[in-house]
This record gives sequence, structure tokens and C-alpha cells, in this order.
Amino acid sequence: MPLALLALAISAFGIGTTEFVMMGLLPNVADDLGTSVPTAGYLVSAYALGVVIGAPLLTALGSRIPRKRMLVLLMAVFTVGNLASALAPTFGLLIAGRLLAGLPHGAFFGVGAVVAARLVREGRQARAVATMFLGLTIANIVGVPAATLLGQHLGWRATFLVVAAVGVAAMASLARLIPTLPAEERTGLARELRALGNRQVVLGLLTTVFGFAGIFAVYSYLASMMTKVTGFSETSVTLVLALFGIGMTLGALAAGPLTDRALRPTLYGSLAGLALALTAFHFTAQVKWAAMVTVVLIGAIGFLTTTPLQMLVMNKAHQAPTLAAASNQSAFNLANAGGAWVGGLALAAGWGWTSPTLVGAVLAAVGLVIAVVAGLLDRDSHNPSRVVARSHEPAPAPAELG
Repeated sequence: MPLALLALAISAFGIGTTEFVMMGLLPNVADDLGTSVPTAGYLVSAYALGVVIGAPLLTALGSRIPRKRMLVLLMAVFTVGNLASALAPTFGLLIAGRLLAGLPHGAFFGVGAVVAARLVREGRQARAVATMFLGLTIANIVGVPAATLLGQHLGWRATFLVVAAVGVAAMASLARLIPTLPAEERTGLARELRALGNRQVVLGLLTTVFGFAGIFAVYSYLASMMTKVTGFSETSVTLVLALFGIGMTLGALAAGPLTDRALRPTLYGSLAGLALALTAFHFTAQVKWAAMVTVVLIGAIGFLTTTPLQMLVMNKAHQAPTLAAASNQSAFNLANAGGAWVGGLALAAGWGWTSPTLVGAVLAAVGLVIAVVAGLLDRDSHNPSRVVARSHEPAPAPAELG
């Protein structure tokens, strides 16, 4: 694999850390800034809102900027957003800092996915994209727990200062390791928008929203489930969350080769498996060892969906893939918010602490139905694993890892 993919993975690690670390720091932030924990929860929503807004907006604004320069600029915005969060004197300014940090998230993964696909030879594009996302999963195993502990002992501001430093390191690695890619055909915003309106792209985005919402219907309430149903202590919940992150990493490692070999079957199988695993969790949550095994399984199968979903929208918008790829990141964040909301409705209705597992299974099943319908409607004869961006000359031969 090209060494340049390491730069993308480092960037993804920083993004993943800042996205999820706030959940563990809400009590610290609330105490320091004199607000309640529920109000501090708006900091999570502010980041997600930044992703949804920034993905199409920054992608459109940067449509004519060379890919390498665009990646560095996006990480610069990310770094400034985290630095602003660390230095924010008031809750309102912290909200603004979180919004700013979230703006480049979707655009980075959109541009990064296209760049990753161009760095490798035919038939390995999905593996390259999965390698970039690997940084996101490792953030959940290492970055988020470490950053949370740092914030709890040295203050939450220290966490965002460290994440900003990761952003600087990511900028340096992008500038050093990403090659200057051949000039691409100028797509223009109108062409990107037309590609985004492709029926298969729209169905792919809907699959992301519903299928991935199934994961977050459960993940959002996993800590409470583990303490109130399974019987884990609050101090042990960190271990359970780390197991989920390990599952995500295993899923990311498997997603690339499987997607390169058979994109739609991988997507169908992962969504079907996710629906079954979430249903099983309704019962295994009662037993500690079975619950831990199922948590790893849900993380693995759930993240197995991400690469085929990303590749699908990129390939179906192949003449102008960047906006579609970035919009898919917005879809993931809508799934995050929507899944948590629907899972919360089940809890509020008094259906019990394991009810979000069945809600998540239904959402995953809806995603599977949409994916199957899209497959049946698809009469595209193009190879589903081909390079998703065209250029005027062949891409440079990538430098191989060690």
C-alpha cells in the first residue's frame, strides 16, 4: 500500500478522536463552564451539524483546488477549530469552535477517498479507502480513551490542544507524503450536483442513513445498557466501548478486500448480518460474556458497511465523485443523529433498556431493503471497482510501504 495512505489515516485518527471524545468530557465541560450536562450535549450536535453543512459547502468551494492542497487546507480548518475549542472562554464560543472543527470532516473524507482510490492500481481502490478509514476506527480504541483520560486529569482544554497538535502533524504528513496527482478533468459544481442527483447515488445515501442508523440506535445507549441490563460497573464500560472499537477495526480490515472482490454482495451481507446481530443483542445483553462477544460483532459488521457504501456512491457518481463521497459523510452523521433519536423514542416509550437493539435491527433491515432495490434497478454495465476519478494522464506509481 502507498505510504501516502498513512497520511490520510493519521488525519482520520485526529478527526475520529475529536468527533467522539466530547461524549466522555461532557461532565467536565459542564462543570467548568457552569452549564448542565444535557445542555453541554449540544456540543456533540454542533460538531455533527458542522459535518452536515461543511460536506457539500466546502466540497463545492474547493472543487477547483488541487486535491493535495485541498486536503491540507481542510486539516488546517480542523486544527483551527480544535484550537479555538481549547481556548474558548465561554460555552457559546466553544459551540462555535466545535462547529468549525466539524465543517471539514465530510469534505476531507470525500476528497480523501477519491485521492486514496487514485493512489493504487485497478482492483485495490476499496482497500485503499478502507485503509484511510482505519485511522477512524483506531481512534475509537486508542485516541478517544486516551484523550478522555487526559481531559479528566489535566482538564478538557488539554484534550483539544493535543488534538490540534495531531492536526498539525496530519497537515505535515499530507504535505510530505501525498504526491502531486495529475490534473483531473474539470467537473464544475453543476456536474457534481448532477452526479449527486443520480438515482443510484440517492439510493446509496438513503442506504447509509437507514443502515448505519441501526448502529447508533444502540451505540448511543450502550453504556446505559451495559450497566443497567448486563451488570457491568461504570468503570468497566470503557472496556466495552474499546471492544466495540476493536470490532470496528476488524470490520475495516475486512471491508477493503471484500468490497474490491464483490461490492454489492458485501453490502447486502453486512446489512443482513447487522440486523441479525442487533436482534441477537436483545437477548445476549443479559449475559456478560455473550454481551461482549456481540458488541465486538456489531462493531465489526457495522463498520463492514462503510467501505462498500462509500465506494458505491463514488462509483455511481464516477464522473464527479467528490461531492457524492462528501455527502455520504453527511449521511453517516444524519444516521448518527437519527439512530440516537429513534432509539431514545423506544426508551421514552418504556419498552426497556434493550429496546434500541430491536429498533436498530429494523433500521438495518430497511437499509438492506433499499440496497437490494437499488441493486435490482441498477443496469449499469461498468465495473463496480474501477477508479472513480479520471485524469489526463495515468496516476503516478505510488511508493510502497516498507
